[in-house]
Amino acid sequence: MVPVSAATSAPRPPARSRPPLPAGPGSDPSPAALPLLWRARGRAGPSSTGRPRGPAERPGGSGATTEPARVTSGPRPPPAPEGQRGSGNMAAAAGAAPVCVLVLGMAGSGKTTFVQRLAAHLHGQRCPPYVINLDPAVHSLPFPANIDIRDTVKYKEVMKQYGLGPNGGIVTSLNLFATRFDQVMKFIEKRQNASKYVIIDTPGQIEVFTWSASGTIITEALASSFPSVVVYVMDTSRSTNPITFMSNMLYACSILYKTKLPFIVVMNKTDIIDHSFAVEWMQDFETFQDALNQETSYVSNLTRSMSLVLDEFYSSLKVVGVSAVLGTGLEEFFVQLSKAVDEYEREYRPEYERLRKTLEEAQEKQKREQLEHLWKDMGSVCMQSSTLAGPDDASAMGPSELILTRGTLNEEEEERESDTDDIDHEVSEESHEEPAFRNFMQDMRMKCQRKSNLNE
Repeated sequence: MVPVSAATSAPRPPARSRPPLPAGPGSDPSPAALPLLWRARGRAGPSSTGRPRGPAERPGGSGATTEPARVTSGPRPPPAPEGQRGSGNMAAAAGAAPVCVLVLGMAGSGKTTFVQRLAAHLHGQRCPPYVINLDPAVHSLPFPANIDIRDTVKYKEVMKQYGLGPNGGIVTSLNLFATRFDQVMKFIEKRQNASKYVIIDTPGQIEVFTWSASGTIITEALASSFPSVVVYVMDTSRSTNPITFMSNMLYACSILYKTKLPFIVVMNKTDIIDHSFAVEWMQDFETFQDALNQETSYVSNLTRSMSLVLDEFYSSLKVVGVSAVLGTGLEEFFVQLSKAVDEYEREYRPEYERLRKTLEEAQEKQKREQLEHLWKDMGSVCMQSSTLAGPDDASAMGPSELILTRGTLNEEEEERESDTDDIDHEVSEESHEEPAFRNFMQDMRMKCQRKSNLNE
């Protein structure tokens, strides 16, 4: 037993190993059964101790990324600074279920860099996240991924086997991975006590994930089981033009109404230009109109009309300015994330529970209707049998009793109503044996006589 006073100075236990990545469709798939090469391997091989390597044992890894040792007794640690309480409060509000953060955004907006900065920030807060990479075409990841789609589906092999282009290969790879997403859900459930956050990095082409069947399946699977928040990363430096800004806002609005989940707009690259101008455009309609007056193209009239429509969208939108390179604005992001989780628990979870209950009721109703049809069909059979057998035989029995007792009420009736009615059951096989044997003996005598006559 280690004394309580020495608990804080005890050596840190070794890092925990990651759970294995989801396996392919079979243990040894044949090329004819599946034209793709599925792999189910870890990011690093086994260590000398025989267990899978943890983050600290990977080449280039450091012990800072491992989960800290848990002390069950001893003095309580000091409270976190005021600017760092967002993630802790959110974890306490979420309870045991981890918070799923779906990171979406246009190509080049800085999604992967933002995920890398977010994972590094959480590791620094002693709260390691569970990171999932859904981009099969990425060359290298700047962060360690617990589940990587590239370990399951080979993107270039998909393009070769199906004759697809880059975007078609990404869509097909996601569709194949979505068929095994139930295994990913099991891995998340196993790690929900160790990781309070699940960060999902999506492909660079936003339409591939947003408007595909696989993206809908993955989003709804996560949202039906865990608190989920959609994070839309926007390139602030490329949104200084009011028309480009309006295009980004329209896309964000479409994603919000498609996913029906709490939504946060992360204005990235604030180290290049501050995002205050965009916040002012969203809050002050006249300021945005003044910026539009400088545009002379025909698109400015459409943008002016759309800006009136999006006023209500702006009023309930959560906006955070973040620099993924410098790491500024993450504290405010976690505050908004905590509010989004509360919004999910307050508005979205009851809706999902209602939809689930409606689906269960519809399935139960369908089962009852099928059972009623069965009872009606068996009831007609029962009535027919009662008219043939008499009022005292099977008319008082229900369909289920008739099924159980049918064929055992009377053995003579069973013989008469069998499928082989053309056979006379009263004539036994023994009655046919004697004539057949007599005919056989006569044939043999005739053959012997013929042979004797030929010999003479």
